[in-house]
Amino acid sequence: EVALVESGGGLVQPGESLRLSCAASGFTFSIYWMYWVRQAPGKGLEWVSAINTRGDLRYSADSVKGRFTISRDIGKNTLYLQMNSLKTEDTAVYYCAAATKFYGGYRYFNPSDFSYLGQGTQVTVSS
Repeated sequence: EVALVESGGGLVQPGESLRLSCAASGFTFSIYWMYWVRQAPGKGLEWVSAINTRGDLRYSADSVKGRFTISRDIGKNTLYLQMNSLKTEDTAVYYCAAATKFYGGYRYFNPSDFSYLGQGTQVTVSS
């Protein structure tokens, strides 16, 4: 059975950091592009970051560039998102997702764009 299980979300103050993890199982993690996407209340599924199969190419949305870093550990079948200097506008449910390709130029996604999508973890940034 395929599973993507996110963890590490929580409530933090502006300027603080969080590290999200996503444990993958039931599929060949190493052959998929992996993504972090997020959904704020009333908004669509927004692209955050993507990483290629080998983990040596990373792309991030302008809104998080320089603050968020995506990485993957193929041996552990785990995807990470290090989030620093968090802002109130980063508040959202964060999902990890697997896809067979890189979607360049997309800002918003449909769940059907991905082969697999996790259940999400809530990140709330508030003072």
